[in-house]
Amino acid sequence: MSEDSPKPEKKEPVPPTPLRCLVGSGISATLAWGLYLLTSAIAVSFASKPVLSDKPIVQRIASAVRTLVLGLASMGTFIFAFVAIGLILLMVQLILQKQPDRNNGES
Repeated sequence: MSEDSPKPEKKEPVPPTPLRCLVGSGISATLAWGLYLLTSAIAVSFASKPVLSDKPIVQRIASAVRTLVLGLASMGTFIFAFVAIGLILLMVQLILQKQPDRNNGES
C-alpha cells in the first residue's frame, strides 16, 4: 500500500435508543407474523396432500423433505419472534436506566 492511499474512516457505533429498539422490534415482529402465516399454510398444505406412493423410499424422502421445509419455516418464525422480544426488553432496559449526564460539566 502506498502512503498516499486514503485510510478508511472508522465509524463510531451508534448507541441504541428506545425508539430504534421499538422500530426494530416492530419490523422483526412483522416478519415473524408473516413467517408464522407461511408456516401454518405449509403445514395445512402438507397435511391435506398425503404422499401417494407405496414405495417406502419415496415415503421416507417425502417425509424428510416435508420435515426440513416445515422446520426451516418454524425456525425463521421463532428467530424473528425472539429478536422482537429481545428488542422490546432492551427498550425497557434503556428506558429504566439512568441516562448519563451529557454535559460533563460544560456550561
